[in-house]
Amino acid sequence: MHEMALCESLIEIIEREAKAQSFGKVRAVWVEIGALSHVEPEAMRFCFSAVAHGGIAAGARFEVIGVPGEAWCMACSKSVPVAQRGDPCPECGGYQLQITVGDALRIKELEVE
Repeated sequence: MHEMALCESLIEIIEREAKAQSFGKVRAVWVEIGALSHVEPEAMRFCFSAVAHGGIAAGARFEVIGVPGEAWCMACSKSVPVAQRGDPCPECGGYQLQITVGDALRIKELEVE
């Protein structure tokens, strides 16, 4: 389950920001999870709660913002929606797609005190 390692990294980032910006408690975390990122949102929720326990983000609300997949089709030169990797271009049926959006995981916002 790589979500546990991802959550550990999120906590490390949050702790660094807490030191840099002088906040002591995290109330909520909004995380963007791309549809093509191979990250399971429910597993992230579970793991975040476990990893945050006893730290600066203990008890913080964990909100997931889903980001749909998008790719550039080299065959028809269009930006197209993509539901999963390996899908053909919905415009021309080609498979020369370069993912441009939806393959990332990032912290979007923190509510702190």
